Amino acid sequence: MSTYVTTPIYYVNAMPHLGHAYTTIVTDTYSRFRRLCGDDVRFQTGTDEHGEKIAEAAAKDGISPREYVDKISARFQATWPTLSVAQDYTIRTTDKDHVKTVQDILQQVYDNGDIYFSEYSGHYCQGCERFLTEKELVDGKCPDHQVAPKQISEQNYFFRMSKYQDWLVEHIKANPEYITPERYRNEVLSFLSEPLEDLCISRPTSRLTWGIPLPFDDKFVTYVWFDALINYLTGIGYPNGPDFEKYWSVAEHVIAKDILKPHAIYWPTMIKAMGLPPYKRLHVHGYWNVDETKMSKSIGNVIRPHDLIDAYGVDTVRYFVLREMSFGLDSSFSTEAIIARQNSDLANDLGNLFSRSLTMIVKYADGKVPAPDQDQISESDRELMLALEKMLVTYEQQMQQFNFHKALQAVWEVIGLLNRYIVTNAPWELAKDETQAKRLNNVLYSLAEALRIITLVLRPIMPDAAEKMAVALGLGEALQKATLPEAGKWGGSEVGTAISSPKQLFPRMEKKKEQPKQAQPEQSKKGKKKKEQQITEDGLVTFDQFGKFELRVAEITAADTIPKADRLLKLTVLAPEKRTIVAGIAEHYSPEELIGKQVIIVANLKPAKLRGVLSQGMVLAAKEKLEDGTEKLVLSTVAGSIAPGSRVA
Repeated sequence: MSTYVTTPIYYVNAMPHLGHAYTTIVTDTYSRFRRLCGDDVRFQTGTDEHGEKIAEAAAKDGISPREYVDKISARFQATWPTLSVAQDYTIRTTDKDHVKTVQDILQQVYDNGDIYFSEYSGHYCQGCERFLTEKELVDGKCPDHQVAPKQISEQNYFFRMSKYQDWLVEHIKANPEYITPERYRNEVLSFLSEPLEDLCISRPTSRLTWGIPLPFDDKFVTYVWFDALINYLTGIGYPNGPDFEKYWSVAEHVIAKDILKPHAIYWPTMIKAMGLPPYKRLHVHGYWNVDETKMSKSIGNVIRPHDLIDAYGVDTVRYFVLREMSFGLDSSFSTEAIIARQNSDLANDLGNLFSRSLTMIVKYADGKVPAPDQDQISESDRELMLALEKMLVTYEQQMQQFNFHKALQAVWEVIGLLNRYIVTNAPWELAKDETQAKRLNNVLYSLAEALRIITLVLRPIMPDAAEKMAVALGLGEALQKATLPEAGKWGGSEVGTAISSPKQLFPRMEKKKEQPKQAQPEQSKKGKKKKEQQITEDGLVTFDQFGKFELRVAEITAADTIPKADRLLKLTVLAPEKRTIVAGIAEHYSPEELIGKQVIIVANLKPAKLRGVLSQGMVLAAKEKLEDGTEKLVLSTVAGSIAPGSRVA
């Protein structure tokens, strides 16, 4: 099976930032996953180098457009190796073969009668480099750039995009996975419910020369989107190259939501006019905010990939962005959140598990994978095998659907189970009893085998860390050639394989000290008592009083019982930082069914110890009265998948 997956080609009017990094990491991860599944994969990225904004940026720097795009494109290309991105091909729209392909396609569509010359007056946004309709304006301004567009009247060439509107609507409706997630499919269909205008595809050389000249009229250059989108064809040798025949029918594009319209409307209609079948799938993700504020050069909160790598390391950065963002929704980056993931998920959960497991194999089995005894398989062994089998099914399904956070959640559930498996079986105790030698070997083999499978599924996510794990497990090059589902089956660890004591995979990081909160004037005891009485007597609170409660969406990542507390459960949640909450819901929920649930918590309660456990918040639940007169607690949650830590308004 073949896979062809692309990032958008990045516009080189500015340096790479977190948004570019996320799109590229996602695409790289998906390409590695498809290779893990045995696919023949082609992964392409590149840079978009024509247009008015490029000419403006070059003039501002006092250099030619060509010098400018060479400089910025080189910065993009230098960024990808630092993020462990391994693309198969990098395209630039200034490449000679791309220029020729664009001109050939323009001539073809023109000869077919789908490009015509006309005069047009409209609202032109310099930032978008296109005309906006009245419907797109918000208070007379471009919604993306917050400036009023210029009123321009000029003669240009137009593509008969409206001709293919009905076909596009039918195709989207007939292929539910053509645009994912569904919210963006619905957004496109909503836009297409109104008549589609034809697309202006040229700019007169009187105001722009930095572009590809139209082959049928050298007084005009190509509109940047009719140039940029064609890169997906150029990169695989359209029209006669063998790679084109091999990969186009399986093409999958990964983009951010700000370029949904060009990819979901302009591009399919262009493809149709060329007489080609449409691409297979379009995957659309949301924005990265910084501390819940949109990234903006004007407020100085743009995050650069090299700064992230320097501060946290490539494995942590890749893991964080894939685990933190629910694909399709917006997410927020913060120092506190990434350090919490580093310390909790990577250092505590995975790092400690890996270190202690291999240390015990070195200590109790002479540093070699021991032979398991089938007669010594216990219930906890079977539970572990079944959990890994279920994890692999979930992992493959969720990775295929771009639900990376859910795939990782499934992996971390097994990591949590493995940590509990060690405590339950206590290899250090088994090692003291010679009669338990076979049982000890089974436990150590199970740890080595489970870690082999975890290393396998982490290869697409954190390739560098997975390589270190593979070396310590003695897997060598074998893991690089392994494919799912065969390599995921239990029993793949070879008895006698040399295990080495691992170096620390993920060191803990110190959290940045929080700024002290501004002191609030103390309320007199008399006044406080009066206010409490008012709330108690009439049952009403003011908006100001309610506003003091900080309600947040939290994702439950672990749940455990508390000894000698039948009604209480200890919940580990992300909101977005990791915290512990003690909840009186043990009579209504088992720990297993809570993992992965999204709930609403009161996040700003003063921490309190309950049965020796420090509880850092409260989970909200509703009481439901049953027919037999008893009551059932039902956890409050939200509709859809929401990023952990989101405020409830």
